[in-house]
Amino acid sequence: MSSTDVDAMLLDDETNTVVIATRHDTHAHLVLEALKAGKHVFVEKPLCLTIKDLNEIQQVYYALVARNLSPLLMVGFNRRFAPHAVKMKELLDNVKVPKSFIVTVNAGSLPMDHWTLDTHIGGGRIIGETCHFVDLLRFLAGAPIEKSDILALDSPTRDTVAIQLKFSDGSIGTIHYFANGSRTFPKERLEVFAGGRILQLNNFRKLIGFGWPNFKRMNLWHQDKGHREEIAAFLKAVRYSEASPIPFEEIVEVTKTTI
Repeated sequence: MSSTDVDAMLLDDETNTVVIATRHDTHAHLVLEALKAGKHVFVEKPLCLTIKDLNEIQQVYYALVARNLSPLLMVGFNRRFAPHAVKMKELLDNVKVPKSFIVTVNAGSLPMDHWTLDTHIGGGRIIGETCHFVDLLRFLAGAPIEKSDILALDSPTRDTVAIQLKFSDGSIGTIHYFANGSRTFPKERLEVFAGGRILQLNNFRKLIGFGWPNFKRMNLWHQDKGHREEIAAFLKAVRYSEASPIPFEEIVEVTKTTI
């Protein structure tokens, strides 16, 4: 069922899982209330907008774990579930050297009065959307983020940035999230350089391999960013009492890095 009556939903004994798809500033409060009510939670990104809220979510989550209640808390980081991303992960797991990642996002501009640019409501586009790409690189690297830095273009919206990441295995990543480009250019591209080989993913439709002995390309008829796959994985985990498809520790790490 869907409802705007939060209290009634949380008190409903027949409801064991909650999906939160409201504006960003409400996520932390609703996640906390749902966890305290003993519900599994799927929340659209971002998990929260501040470190204070993140710390509170961690405290509540780990208190429940200590009581063996094992709640599922998953953020809608769908791109790691995309068929191309899964294939890239499969290939990269066999390359035992540090990797270099370059993400280019042609995000396009938004009007100044757009709610996502409001730091109190939307948190800005870096927290609200760039988190997707931090999570994607965390997934592909398969190693914790050790260090991060950000450079922003001088603009009123501060949504044209270059983010640098360093992973514990020596891998590095750069995320170019640009709002100052042309809409005629494709939106998302990911390139990976590793061990004398290259993978290039274009707009989640075409993956090309360079230097891979048993892989050349993987094309899809339609763009697939993993939305159906992430929901299926979450529902399977709920139904069969499995671990969360995205480990809670990785969600915390990506959220903290992005904030």
